[in-house]
Amino acid sequence: MIENRFPILIFTASLGSGLIAGLFFAFSAFVMKALYRLPPEQGISAMQSINSVVLNRLFFTVFMGTSLVCFLLVIISLLNWQEPIAIYIFVGSLFYLLGSLLVTAVYNVPLNDALTNVIATDAESLELWKEYYLKWTSWNHVRTISSLASSALFVFVLWRI
Repeated sequence: MIENRFPILIFTASLGSGLIAGLFFAFSAFVMKALYRLPPEQGISAMQSINSVVLNRLFFTVFMGTSLVCFLLVIISLLNWQEPIAIYIFVGSLFYLLGSLLVTAVYNVPLNDALTNVIATDAESLELWKEYYLKWTSWNHVRTISSLASSALFVFVLWRI
């Protein structure tokens, strides 16, 4: 059975997607709100600083490692589609790959890249900061919900083992 052959992968995907969900949740629940309450030049500078340090070895290992595990689980679930638990593994993996990895790459990273080039004290930065805050936070909500759904599905699979 699929869940008996790959429990370490499912457990790893559960932990990784849960950690990422928690990180994204923190940004959605209070980090972005706190940054937005600052004077715009301070909020911009703080977010630029966060963006410059977030891509570290630990974050990259968890974020991309979970992506790799989910990719493997998509393949494994498709190869074992006849098993009832395969659909939960497949959907959990897709939630993470599409809702976390893809949304990050297509929406949040380009917004971060655009913010990197902003001079926080320029007058036009205020309007860009408002737009950035609204778009980035909206897409972060998607990442949070997707990562949490992914983790919940993997926990469900582990519970069924």
